[in-house]
This record gives sequence, C-alpha cells and structure tokens, in this order.
Amino acid sequence: MLDQFRKRLRAAARRLRRVERRELQDFRRWAEVTENLVHISMLVFVPLAIVLVTTLANVVPQLSFLLFPPLAAGTYTLFVDPTSKYSDPKRFVAGLTIGAVCGLVALAVSNSYLPVPGGQFGVNALGAGLAVFATGVVTWPLDIEEPSSYSTALLALLVEPNQRAAFVASVFVASSLVAAIFVVWREEFYERRATYLYESMSGDDHVLVPMRGESAGRTAMLGARLAAAHEAGKVVLLDMVSAGDAAEHSLTRETIQLDIRSENGAEPPSAETRPVGDGGDPATAPASPDRTDLEAEIDWLETHAARIETRTGVSCQVVVASDDGSPAKTTLQTAAETNCDLIVAPYESRHGALTPYLQRLFRSESDVVVHRSVSDRTRWKQVLVPVRSVSDVAHNMVDFATRLAGRSGRVAVATCIGSRGDRRRAEEMLADLIEPYEGAFETRVPRTDIQAFLADTAPQYDLVIIGASRDRSKASRFISPPTFERLEDVETDVAIVDRGRA
Repeated sequence: MLDQFRKRLRAAARRLRRVERRELQDFRRWAEVTENLVHISMLVFVPLAIVLVTTLANVVPQLSFLLFPPLAAGTYTLFVDPTSKYSDPKRFVAGLTIGAVCGLVALAVSNSYLPVPGGQFGVNALGAGLAVFATGVVTWPLDIEEPSSYSTALLALLVEPNQRAAFVASVFVASSLVAAIFVVWREEFYERRATYLYESMSGDDHVLVPMRGESAGRTAMLGARLAAAHEAGKVVLLDMVSAGDAAEHSLTRETIQLDIRSENGAEPPSAETRPVGDGGDPATAPASPDRTDLEAEIDWLETHAARIETRTGVSCQVVVASDDGSPAKTTLQTAAETNCDLIVAPYESRHGALTPYLQRLFRSESDVVVHRSVSDRTRWKQVLVPVRSVSDVAHNMVDFATRLAGRSGRVAVATCIGSRGDRRRAEEMLADLIEPYEGAFETRVPRTDIQAFLADTAPQYDLVIIGASRDRSKASRFISPPTFERLEDVETDVAIVDRGRA
C-alpha cells in the first residue's frame, strides 16, 4: 500500500514538473515578442525607478516631490519605445532639466512685471504661457525636445522661492538616476534579448537529418550549415532499416551510432571511392559487390558525412536504426538519444499534402525544418523570409536565414498586407523583428497576397523560409490550406519551420 502511494506521488510530481516546464516555455515564447517584452519591462522598471527616486527623496528632504509627475511620464516614454528618438538618455535628462530652468526664468519674469494671483497655488496665466514658450524655444534648436520638459516647466511655477535651486537639482539628479537604469536595461538586456530569450539563438545546433528520398544529401547540407553557425554544432545522419534487416544482421540495439572518425578507427571513404557530384546523391554510386546491403548503407552515410565535414567543418556522425514499422517514432527517439534539438527532413508529399511521416514530426515536441529542394543547390546566400507577425516561429525563421546567408549573404523579411493594410504598422513590425539580429537585411511590405508575392519574387532568392502555420485552427486550415502547400509551382528551395510544443 505504501509503495503504491509513493508511485502515485512520484507520478504526480512528474506531471507537475511537465506542467511547470510547459508554462515556463509558453511564457518565454510569449516574451519573445518585442511588444510584450517592452510592456513587461514597463511594469517592472518604471515602478522600480519611481521607488528608488522616492527613497532618495525621503532621505534628502531638499529633493522636491513636484518632479514626480513629469518623471513618471518621462520614464514611460523612455521604456515604451527603446529605439525612438525620445528614448535618448541625454535628451531625457537635458529636456527635463532645461524645462525646469525655463519655468523658473518665466516665473521670475512674470513676477517682476505682473501681479501674482492670490492663493497657495496661484500662477499667473501669462507666466505659464511664457514657461511653455521658453521651453520650446530653447529645446528646439538644441534638438533635445522632450514631452515631459513642458511638465517640469509648469511645475516650476509652483516652487517656493527658497526651493528653486533645489528643484532644478532634484530634476537633474532624479532624471539622471532613471536614465542610468534605462541605459543598463537597454544595453544589458533589451539589446541582448535574443541571447536571453530566443531559444533558437542558443539551441538548434545539434541537427538530426533523416536520410530519406532523392534530395537527402542536399537536405543534410542545409542542416549542416545551420549547425555550423554555432561552435558546438554537430550533425547526425540517420538511416532506417526494417526490423527484419536489423535481425538478419544481428543489430540487437535499436540504434547503432558510428562516429566516422573515431569508432570506425579509420578515415571515411573519399570522394574517389564513392563519387558524388555537387549536391548529388551517393546512392547512385556503385557499391562493392562483396558488401552487404547494410554495409553499403553505412558507406553511403559515411560518404555524405565526409562531404559535410569537409565543406562545413561541423562534426558529423551516422546512425543506422531499426524503424519498427514507425519511421517517425524512430526519428524522434533517435533525436532524443543523440541529443539533437533540431530535425531537418527532406520534403515528402502525398496528394498535395505532407506525408504522415512529416505530419507526425510536426506534431512532436522537437523543432523541425522540412526542406523542399528543387535544384542541386548546397549553399543558400540569398534568403527570403515571409512572416505574418512577430512570434517565436518568426524569430526562428530569421535566425535560420542569418545562419545560412552568413556575412556575405542577404536576408529579405517580408509581410503581405493586402490592398487595405497598414503599411506603417507593418514596417514597424518588421523593424522590431530584425532589430536583434546582425547581418544585411531588407524589408518588404507588398500590397498583395502571399501566394502571388512568392510566385513573382521567390525565384530571385536561393531559399524561402516559411512557417508551418500550426497555430491556425483545423477549420482555418481546411478553408485556406497552409502557404507551403500552395508553393508547388515556385521554382525555389523552400524550408518549412515549425517550433516544437512541449
């Protein structure tokens, strides 16, 4: 009875941990969207900045509490759009401080020539107008216009005569403190958010390639170039044999992993041994008649592996596995056993749709790229990335595009808005999407539908990277099939990207 209770308790703990991991992963992907990240930052850092300034004001009585309204508004302006001209820390500090000075000057002038209204907070109307006018006149030519500077100019009219110098000092000190917090946040977190939040930037460097179909060699090279972008990258080439063949050759383990440079004890076969054209398929090369089918399969994999290591410098291994009647299950198990976080598979279709094998991979927890090759291309320097919105999948697509294009290539990111779409909003969305990445980018916002745009534009590029649209409902996919299923006539290589869902 006690053992049974312990088993139930352990099972409940495992389920709880899975739920926690899933929620954490969902939150991380939600936070990848720049707009969401900025709003989270405002909810955290704006109150934090006000707390620090308030604490300082309580310790130093000379600091005026009148500066709080413009300081809060200015802090919001800093964080709400970290790349705008109003998010310049120098502009922020100078604008608030000069506004306070202009307000005090306007107060002195108005008090000298005009009667002061009665009451505790009585302010001369012309003096208020003069404060705003003076602020605009001074900040405009100095290019330090700051919306909150007008607030400090008006608040300066309420300052007691013996506190005017302290008020200006308060504005300068408090705004400098907020600006310092903003600079640290922007440089250490916001501008490096891809490293902290975008899983593809630190992952997807161990790539498993199922060697299926005639284009398997080119797909393997695509996977290798994705892995080669990271120092720890590696590629595992997987070939599957039937359970009967495995039993015939005494393959008792489910997978047989062969490191082509160490466990074999010899260098891999050279190109002369099994000739391979540029991007060609070694399956057409003649095998030695005294070798078994399994040995020929291993030679075939090793030839591909040798070519990958020579051209990309990335470590490559080969695996022969028994599929047990379920190739997709074997592929996923092999990815887990070889510690691969990305599966790059050749495109397969049946009646215009993905084969059950690829559909099963897309429903898994693994990141998957499906490569449709239409030529012998093994390098992709000009890459087109059409997106619908900023998301974790969009970040994955842009990251993969930059890996393939490299420093000498070019990446174009596009979104189609139709005839009535908001072009400015679309351009801002694309700017947010590509801002964390380095490389040569161009953005395109065509007023057309995605299929027409790709039909006209895709042939100008080496590769189109597109999302799998798995976030759409079944009804939506039935009414309008995913874009990648409508690209049969596009004579360009296509990579379909899907993020696994844990």
